[in-house]
Amino acid sequence: MTFPTPLLQTRELGSLRIHAIQAGGQRLDGGAMFGVVPKVLWQRKIEADERNRIQMGMRCLLLEHADGLVLIDTGAGNKEDQKFIDIYGMELKADVPEQRADETALEAGIRAAGFTPEDVRVVINTHLHFDHAGGNTRRNADGQVVPTFANATYVTQAGEYAWATHTNERTAASYFPPNFVPLKESGQLQLIDGDVEIVKGITARTTPGHVPHHMSLLIDGGTERACFLGDVMPTTSHVPLAWIMGYDVEPLRTLESKRALLRDAADGNWLMIFEHDAFHAWGGVTPDAKGYAYRDR
Repeated sequence: MTFPTPLLQTRELGSLRIHAIQAGGQRLDGGAMFGVVPKVLWQRKIEADERNRIQMGMRCLLLEHADGLVLIDTGAGNKEDQKFIDIYGMELKADVPEQRADETALEAGIRAAGFTPEDVRVVINTHLHFDHAGGNTRRNADGQVVPTFANATYVTQAGEYAWATHTNERTAASYFPPNFVPLKESGQLQLIDGDVEIVKGITARTTPGHVPHHMSLLIDGGTERACFLGDVMPTTSHVPLAWIMGYDVEPLRTLESKRALLRDAADGNWLMIFEHDAFHAWGGVTPDAKGYAYRDR
């Protein structure tokens, strides 16, 4: 994978050191990514290939926290077959010396930051779609699916786990039980309800719309705050209020989640961390005549 951004990007957030890890890439249909926004508008921001797919990232966040390493989302992992990889345009090799043959780009990024998967103490999933939770588990030498982070507690919303384990024709293609059911079986899964502090300074903020129990994460570094957005705003191109994915099951709830989040982010000068943007790990937002706009930070 030759990617527009490095495998690892590091910065200070107040008292915290944070690492954005590019856990892979994917190419998804541009129309699906922008919903009702016409192609004549969205293609001004991001170029589509001959199959109408746009380049996206799968960015995870590793935080050096006083209570131990905290990881937010885990990418797609490497358990799926070649047909799946081709359909979703998955790019799972980091193409850097840090990545070993048997590990994911996420694991390579963790090691590049100076740690190992065994060092991670908390894993937080914004939701349980395959490109956010696929790296939760891996296949061991015997072919069994086991937790990737053996010493970690995994955290997600209780409503999201229920939604993910009771799918329908519209939602089933996004949820793969091997990514999360083994965590329940191993006793490593902690289910939360609503806007709660998960560890000191890292708080769930429910941002429904993409799925009913989606959450973003507010990170308080003392002198600076950040928000890991997840899929409420997957790229910088999704900052405009009406630019909402066709994948969202409740797009009008996404609109209201975005409206409230952007207001608070602009007022508080938050650093916004974009999970799926191939070109920008983070930045800020500012009010403009049409609502809000992205700005580099």
